[in-house]
Amino acid sequence: MKTPSTDNDSTRRQFLKKTGGAAGASALAGVSIPHVFAAEDNAIQLALVGCGGRGGGAANQALSVKYAPTKLVAMADVFDHKMKGAHKALSNAWGNKPEKMDVPKDRQFLGFDAYRSAMETLKPGSIVILTTPLAFRWVHFKYAIERGLHVFMEKPITADAPTSKRMLELSEKADAKNLKCGVGLMVRHCRSRQALYQRIRDGEIGDITFMRAYRMHGPVASAFSKKKPESQSEVMYQIERFHSFLWASGGLFNDFYIHQVDEVCWMKDAWPVKAHALGGRHWRGDFVDQNFDSYAVEYTFEDGTTYQFNGRTMQGAYSKMHSAVHGTKGAAVVSQSGHGPKGIRTFKNHRMGREDVLWSFPGPLSDPYQNEWDDLVEAIVQDQEYNEVPRGVRASLVSSMGRMSAHTGQEITWDQMVECPHEFAPNVDKMTAEGPAPVVADAAGRYPVPEPGKKKDREY
Repeated sequence: MKTPSTDNDSTRRQFLKKTGGAAGASALAGVSIPHVFAAEDNAIQLALVGCGGRGGGAANQALSVKYAPTKLVAMADVFDHKMKGAHKALSNAWGNKPEKMDVPKDRQFLGFDAYRSAMETLKPGSIVILTTPLAFRWVHFKYAIERGLHVFMEKPITADAPTSKRMLELSEKADAKNLKCGVGLMVRHCRSRQALYQRIRDGEIGDITFMRAYRMHGPVASAFSKKKPESQSEVMYQIERFHSFLWASGGLFNDFYIHQVDEVCWMKDAWPVKAHALGGRHWRGDFVDQNFDSYAVEYTFEDGTTYQFNGRTMQGAYSKMHSAVHGTKGAAVVSQSGHGPKGIRTFKNHRMGREDVLWSFPGPLSDPYQNEWDDLVEAIVQDQEYNEVPRGVRASLVSSMGRMSAHTGQEITWDQMVECPHEFAPNVDKMTAEGPAPVVADAAGRYPVPEPGKKKDREY
């Protein structure tokens, strides 16, 4: 099987057939859920499933859309303190506007089935925001489709091949029901990068010959974890510290590095066919998570060009967050120092100094996180085709390809990645707080870690 080289020359259905995951949607043919027409007295309803920091941020952006009125009416989480925290923050921001924020106690749902209750408060054509750890994404997406709901889901959306195929099958069903699906790779909605992409397509820097990106900083979010407290169940600890566990997030590689993977592949207009990577754990102290501290991946594309990615999550080391592409006539900055829209430029050579600038985005600058919501709601109101799930799956798989190469010490091809049978959390749809957990700590409280060269066909 050959990797799809671009989003344009390989359709979702072709991709499914190639990966052996095609599922016919004939039973749903002709079934359509009417889109919401956002009249003044008919706001688009929202439900938030997953009330962590990104969930609260996504809800705030959804409520800030100017294109049509939106209203948050339900929230769900497995942690009461997270739901209370998000509810308080959103109430502080919107509480004086009941037409925007209306989530009383009886529409704040707690537990592993809370997502169902939250979605059941919505009328068809509303939007559910899925911002839980990715392991639950296919479970919640499936129910959203059954309920006839448009979806915004955070990245990454898969960490292994079996769930990737499942998500693509569900994506076909969403299309058959005319449901719009956004994925939180917000850089694709950055207006300055969209302009850069077009200039690259028009040949401003020539043919792309090399790409590079860096994401190096100290420990972030829950990527580094210490031994589980006795008072907390194994499942609840792992969900709360989800960046530390490959089953819940794909680890820090997928959850954080996917942005650099996706934005560079976008500029190349292709996906790599193989990855060769290095990585390791260094001075870890009392940390018991599954992550490596450093990753270095060489991705190779079908035309032979390469993309070098360097990631490091380590205290006290040099920090850098930057993406660039190089062509036969010049170079371009894709990300200057983060995800913001500033600093997007092309250069007439590879020195990339101030005196070498060929073009820089003239503005105005807008927030990519807000743009992705504006674009989704516009597609719903205007009933435009809109489904970012297939691209989100590909970006997740390419991220997983680099991660698996580092974790196994092997070269991993696209074909090997999409056919790898290891599903990290096969019973996640039946998970309860009491367990069993997808991974178990040893007597010292440490979780299984990758052993490159020793475990060659699976990551742990």
